[in-house]
Amino acid sequence: MKQYAKRLASLLMAVVCAVSLSVTALTPAYAVSKADIDALKKDQASLDQKKKNLQSKLKELSKDRSRILEQRKLLDNQASLTAQEITNVEKQISQYAALIAQSLAELAEAEAKEEAQYELFCKRVRAMEKESRLDYWSVLFHASSFSDLLSRMDDVNDIMNADQRIIDDLKAMQADITARKEALESNKKESEAAKATLVSKKKSLDDQRAEAVALMKSLDSSKAEYQAVYDELEAEEERVQKRIVALSKKLAEEQAAKNGNKPSNAALGGYIWPVSSHHVSSPYGKRPSPGGIGSRFHKGMDIGRVGYTTEVHAAKAGTVIVSQYSSSYGNYVVVAHGSGNTTLYAHMSSRKVEVGKAVKQGDVLGITGSTGRSTGPHLHFEITENGERINPAKYLK
Repeated sequence: MKQYAKRLASLLMAVVCAVSLSVTALTPAYAVSKADIDALKKDQASLDQKKKNLQSKLKELSKDRSRILEQRKLLDNQASLTAQEITNVEKQISQYAALIAQSLAELAEAEAKEEAQYELFCKRVRAMEKESRLDYWSVLFHASSFSDLLSRMDDVNDIMNADQRIIDDLKAMQADITARKEALESNKKESEAAKATLVSKKKSLDDQRAEAVALMKSLDSSKAEYQAVYDELEAEEERVQKRIVALSKKLAEEQAAKNGNKPSNAALGGYIWPVSSHHVSSPYGKRPSPGGIGSRFHKGMDIGRVGYTTEVHAAKAGTVIVSQYSSSYGNYVVVAHGSGNTTLYAHMSSRKVEVGKAVKQGDVLGITGSTGRSTGPHLHFEITENGERINPAKYLK
């Protein structure tokens, strides 16, 4: 009987070790954690606050028509923030999907291990019944002496403690499974809420863009009332051009100094179309001014049949010398290709490069849009050679 008790205790300890190892193995090791999603939600709250501040300023500006350019800039900023919110929510949805898939896999694994350990425990009990019908008290009553009784009591305690540990571990596994199921359901609900938020924000972005376009169309229809505004936009474009030429020359001199050479003239030509569309909605040269206010000279090429998601590519390799927002060009980028040779990409919804970045021909500079002096999505594209704007159609057929 004493040998049987010891053998049974050894069997139980092996089962306990197996159960304990399985419980440890169920500790989650998420590739995506809830903390990652919470961080995105915190960023989203920050964007919401920035939008509220902008909306307050817009409400104030809407009462003063003379500040129409400032109002347009805020509308563009508002649309930019909403686009960032959409990107944020899309990331949340993607991470929720990964987290849910991960949780389902781990839940299935946990349930399989719990079932296996429960079956192992049942086998141990059946083995004990098959080995002998004697219970714990019977083991004690068969002691041959007091010292043998004490020894048997130690063995029985080991067995009873092992039984309890197995039951406790099985309960812990079941509690873990329940918690996983609850977390899974919670993540599913939050994912659905994020999807509803995404739909709402996309509609909001469409409305904001439409409002910005309507504002510029009202400016065009007002004609002489806003002649001063048009004059300011024209003057701004000229200031931008002078700055571009100066920056291009300065960059060429700096690069030449590094190489120990004198600045050389840029190799002209070699451009590719900056967007996938080749539809020219407004060519280079004279054209009626929008709104019918006299006539103006269009200093670049407008490429249409693009939306708010078309990538803008560098027409030629070079260095980014401007990446900013202006009332006339909206979000625009300028790439220098040598002294006096630059390309300009305007009215983008977003910019993807910073000043100083070296770009290869075809690298993404931004995404098309309708920011600044624009009444619909398109790309305004300019080429400057020897410090003067030229007709892009000379190279882009």
